[in-house]
Amino acid sequence: MSSKDWIEKDYYAALGVEKTASADEIKKSYRKLARESHPDHNPGDPKAEERFKTVSEAYAVLGDDAKRREYDELRSLFGSSAFRRGARGAGQPGGVPFDVSDLFGGATAGGGDRRFGGAGFQDLFSSIFSGGGGGGAAPRGPARGRDVETEVALDFGDAVRGVTLPLTLRAPGVCDTCHGNGARPGTQPRTCPVCHGAGVTTRNQGSFSFSEPCRNCQGVGTVVEEKCPECQGTGGVTKTRTLNVRFPAGVADGQRIRLTGRGEPGERGGPAGDLFVHVKVRPDELFGRTGDDLTLTVPITFAEAVLGTDLRVPTLDGAVTLRVPPGTPSGRILRARGKGVVRRDGQAGDLLVTLDVVVPARVSDEARAALQSFAEQTPPAAREHLDARVRRFS
Repeated sequence: MSSKDWIEKDYYAALGVEKTASADEIKKSYRKLARESHPDHNPGDPKAEERFKTVSEAYAVLGDDAKRREYDELRSLFGSSAFRRGARGAGQPGGVPFDVSDLFGGATAGGGDRRFGGAGFQDLFSSIFSGGGGGGAAPRGPARGRDVETEVALDFGDAVRGVTLPLTLRAPGVCDTCHGNGARPGTQPRTCPVCHGAGVTTRNQGSFSFSEPCRNCQGVGTVVEEKCPECQGTGGVTKTRTLNVRFPAGVADGQRIRLTGRGEPGERGGPAGDLFVHVKVRPDELFGRTGDDLTLTVPITFAEAVLGTDLRVPTLDGAVTLRVPPGTPSGRILRARGKGVVRRDGQAGDLLVTLDVVVPARVSDEARAALQSFAEQTPPAAREHLDARVRRFS
């Protein structure tokens, strides 16, 4: 995308959030809109595909803190008419409004660094206000591809132990016909005769010189005379691809895994973007998780709590026996060491077993009589501190 795109496009509106939205709010809105408009959910719907591209482009900027700051600064600068030029200065009679099209010349997002169409914020304005010729803009090369995001749901046990799964994506990929350079097989892109491979041209206007993306090659530095019939010169096509992705042991719900170079291909041979996989872990019917520890709640009877017992409990890869000591209260936690999530250093968390003393709603006459006998032979619970407070209000 070019600098002109940043000025003209309202990415906050595209994602349906306010300019003051937090990073989490932006991410939540993007993921919702991306799911709704994803081509896989809307086959044959060009409008949905366009919406998907729009929200992806917006999140590529607003989802990156550094790019978001630069985007806000650029739109604030030009959107507020802060720039004026002319012999008498800004806002004074005789001043000439600064025309954004003078700077960008209608250039398209053909290549270069995606930030400000190939130059950083400082480089952009040093090129605007450089006196005389020369320019000083950095040469521009093939464009890096965009990053791609997807979401994968893992079973609880697979997330704890680690698993390799095939991941099928329908996204832009390198054209197999031209191998990404955009040229018809048997031909090659040639150096742009206008910018001589620099990707930018410089022109003088009054006392200022302006560097802008070359209109002949759209800032790439090369031109394709005979375009690839498959990708029409872009170097990429939308296709379905399958990747075998290794999810490491202990991956957590909400974690994001980065696969370098597995995103969108770059234009005309540029480096590919990255693939970010968002992990969702399905809850388990028995186990929970707190950091590297697994959690489990086990019911025991009143008699087991009073007398103690040996308790056999499951783990993710077998079972262990835990000793419940006599007089165990409800809510006590027993620890099975090393039966939790394996850490990267090879150490493992623990299995934390919470004991829940179950009180039966109904008992037989024999059990009631036994409990009554037990109550008569058991000293009452110490409640003197409570009884004193009760007597104050009697």
